[in-house]
Amino acid sequence: MKVFVSVGTHPQPFDRLLGEMDLLAGKEKTLEVFGQVGNCDYKPKNFPFERFLNDDEFQGKISWADIVVSHGGAGTLINALRQGKRLVIVPRLQRFGEHTNDHQLDLARAFEKEGKGIAVEEIKRLGNAIKMAAAFRPKVGSSRQGLVKAVKEFIENL
Repeated sequence: MKVFVSVGTHPQPFDRLLGEMDLLAGKEKTLEVFGQVGNCDYKPKNFPFERFLNDDEFQGKISWADIVVSHGGAGTLINALRQGKRLVIVPRLQRFGEHTNDHQLDLARAFEKEGKGIAVEEIKRLGNAIKMAAAFRPKVGSSRQGLVKAVKEFIENL
């Protein structure tokens, strides 16, 4: 199974996600992983990565992947859904110094509630979430109004 993991471009590192994904990639030989690691300090040992990708490269990696494991950034999530990809969403959390607040947690929960992805609030659940995603079919159509409403509420609450 091909997995594209993206942490976005936020200046605070998201080493917690990369470390767990690296551990899984080392154990689960059925996973072929590529990472966009942004400003993270952690350097994966078990999968190739780039710090940043241009838009064509980014879209290409989403297209290549069976599953997209993403931080809770709206841009990555929407791009993955546009391509009908299975989403595993791991929000950056304030308590770990990964963001200035927990808005990504709210967005991850909203996407899960809408049937658009699988939210991972505890990093040790990442492996199980990826296994669940193999059979998951995201709802990519017709609830656009609900998703727009959720994103709008999310932005207004920032």
